[in-house]
Amino acid sequence: MISDLSHSSKRESGDDRRLAIAAAARAIIIEKGLEGLRMRDIAARVGINIATLHYHVPSKEALVALVAESLRSDFRAQSERRSRVGKTALEQLRMEFEDFRETMEDNPELIVVLTEMIERGRRDPAIGVIVAPMYDFWRHQFADIFRLGTADGSFRADLDPTAAALITTAALSDCRRQWTQFRVSLAAVTAELERAFVIQTNSSQGMSDVR
Repeated sequence: MISDLSHSSKRESGDDRRLAIAAAARAIIIEKGLEGLRMRDIAARVGINIATLHYHVPSKEALVALVAESLRSDFRAQSERRSRVGKTALEQLRMEFEDFRETMEDNPELIVVLTEMIERGRRDPAIGVIVAPMYDFWRHQFADIFRLGTADGSFRADLDPTAAALITTAALSDCRRQWTQFRVSLAAVTAELERAFVIQTNSSQGMSDVR
């Protein structure tokens, strides 16, 4: 039993150390970008030596993988706070929009770090292999929602779930990255996206028939 407790304590200590390394790396990415990520800077922030850092992350690719896993964990925790079980596709879509809004307002560094890693991954295949599955997972989540929506009547029957997912994630990503004078609120973007996908009522057509 004592041996088991000792092993558990070491494992937890190692997990805590890796979390601290990921947090330090994320902070540096926000400040300097992925190009500014240096092992010595991370070791200094965490308060460990280079040998200890290399024990946990032996390469820059391993470091990026650790950061990616920390992002996945945070996004997963956010999603699990509100169950999607029993929700219609439209309700789930609105929940995804709300999660994105919440992240932008309360924890924007998650999106900043992910965006930086995605941009670097487009140029660096070694990093792209790590980051691309995360981005595709987000797209697949929306595609699954749109697929459900065409079946449960939330969305147009002729909707292409994959194309709709790409449109949605691109719009959300671009809304977060606004840096010119051309600006639009996230609420306006999500409202237009919803109107583009839901089944339109025939009320206006009915009024014209009456007239």
